[in-house]
Amino acid sequence: MPGSTLTTAHQTSCTPGRAARELGLKRSEFDLAVHLGRIRTVPDEGGGGHRVPLTELERLRGQAGFPDALREAVRTVGTTEGAALMEVPPTRFTRLAKLGLLIPVRFYLNRYRTVVWMYLADELRQFAADETNAPLLTGRTPPHLRAQLGDGADLRARNWRGRHLGFLLRQADGPWQRAGAVAALLDPAQIAELVPDPYERAHLNRFRPGPPAHGAPGSPAADLAARIMTADDPDEIGWLRADLAQAIVEAREHRPAPRPAAHRTAATPEPPHDRPIPHNAGPVPARHEPQEPQERHDRPERSRGLLGWLRRRDVRGV
Repeated sequence: MPGSTLTTAHQTSCTPGRAARELGLKRSEFDLAVHLGRIRTVPDEGGGGHRVPLTELERLRGQAGFPDALREAVRTVGTTEGAALMEVPPTRFTRLAKLGLLIPVRFYLNRYRTVVWMYLADELRQFAADETNAPLLTGRTPPHLRAQLGDGADLRARNWRGRHLGFLLRQADGPWQRAGAVAALLDPAQIAELVPDPYERAHLNRFRPGPPAHGAPGSPAADLAARIMTADDPDEIGWLRADLAQAIVEAREHRPAPRPAAHRTAATPEPPHDRPIPHNAGPVPARHEPQEPQERHDRPERSRGLLGWLRRRDVRGV
């Protein structure tokens, strides 16, 4: 019976809002738990984003210490609270973060449009408890690290981007979505160079997530968030370019980007929408294209570049 599969899926899963309430989490805490891979979601076959299986809610409720343990696992702190948690001065905490030793999990802009970085409290406790990190928490900063700080090192934005890419890849449902996740961290000029075909680029842009919402589009706050989202380190850009090139190859193999059907005779004038479009134009409507098949999950993962690093990092639990 048409629609029965969709109805069954909705009977065995729930919306993110209901899941957050069932788990005793604020919506921001729930979203972070999903990003961290602590809560499993599935695509909404009706096109409504993602849903949470009811079996996943039962699994989480059955964990020891629920709900406090789950809430504590996604608790975030800023510099002042994080420094107190690690029993170090805020200035030392900031130095450790700039050196890339403490990785932000999210950020927001305060009323003065200053970036406020937030960190997982659980990760800070683990860092402070590791005896190998003791020299970094007391005494003088090692000379080679002081030299990096003197040269202006600040890896907070880059490390946040790497972590955010991991979030986006966990939510990607297919090859084009994975390519869009990588493209989200690159400047449009870099994408245009790697994906010169305008129809292919328009299709890629459909799956290219924007930065986390901060202010109205075009506002100074939104522009600052977009700058944080965009890779600016040559090393990082090189990794992302290599990974996007590979992701595009895999996406093409899965399903080529749609383009206008060529069924015109010589006497038929070319319609305006068949002309090549600029790279910043909106999506190109696909005509007479088959439905995109369900993404396979048995394709072997590739361990290379930034994507490989992220996958290995997740496996190690760093």
